[in-house]
Amino acid sequence: MRGTTPVVEERARALRKELTPAEQALWRALRYDRIRGMRFRRQHPVLDFVVDFYCPARKLCVELDGGIHDEPDQQERDRTRTAVLEAGGFRVLRFRNGEVTNDTSSVLRRIRAALDES
Repeated sequence: MRGTTPVVEERARALRKELTPAEQALWRALRYDRIRGMRFRRQHPVLDFVVDFYCPARKLCVELDGGIHDEPDQQERDRTRTAVLEAGGFRVLRFRNGEVTNDTSSVLRRIRAALDES
């Protein structure tokens, strides 16, 4: 991958094998629905990070946040990560795992809207 490291690439490969239930649900929707004809990649290296889902055509990163993201230290890391990605020209959408599992259609509508804005 351009702009990343072998360590990040290896981490991405490992994470693809360990999807959370919310990630699995969203991946099924993104993979088979192909929102707006756009393709997504899962657990994809972007810069120094592995983002949960990535649409290269629109430089859109979709991140799913579980309970660990409620911790203050993790919230700060998430803000920093988002700022670095945005400074690199990427757009970042964040959803809670519960949003995906309880209201996937709403999540997909917001992703469609972001794709349309790009």
